[in-house]
Amino acid sequence: MSIKGQAKEAAGYVKEEAFEHGDSPESKQKAQEGRDLRNEGRIEDGKAPKPGTPGTEKP
Repeated sequence: MSIKGQAKEAAGYVKEEAFEHGDSPESKQKAQEGRDLRNEGRIEDGKAPKPGTPGTEKP
């Protein structure tokens, strides 16, 4: 695992969680940016991206 990939995954997770429950379009966009960043970090570390529905463990 790379430090860069772990940092991206962690930062994406924090950003997603911070904006996930907002109702505005800006909040939803920032939550999606967080998911994208998290998945980018996972891919760099050789893990599969999380394609699931936000807030669940199921795809």
